[in-house]
Amino acid sequence: MKPNPNSAPVAGIGRAQASSVTATDAKNEFGRILERVIQGDVMFITRHGAAKAVLMPVEEYTALSRAGEIQLDRMTGEFDALLLRMQTPKSRAGMKAAFRASPKQLGKAAVAAARARG
Repeated sequence: MKPNPNSAPVAGIGRAQASSVTATDAKNEFGRILERVIQGDVMFITRHGAAKAVLMPVEEYTALSRAGEIQLDRMTGEFDALLLRMQTPKSRAGMKAAFRASPKQLGKAAVAAARARG
């Protein structure tokens, strides 16, 4: 189909060059790409030189998606270990007493702490 030389281009859109690809050729090319991905390759789909999408094996996706979770689990363990090192038997006993204290006892302790600070 030839473009109409008398038609005006749509605002912001230039004329595109027509290209012809058969459905069979497109299917075969996609099959070759898919086979490479199944074999372990990661394929980037680009447009105008910038990556727009990625095809990757499920194992690769799973590893990438779990990476943050694994890091968070590791950091949680490190934080718990740090807290254990910071808590002395005296501080643990004080926290247990604070959680068991009545509102009246907590009020007296707050007043005593404020007086001690000056």
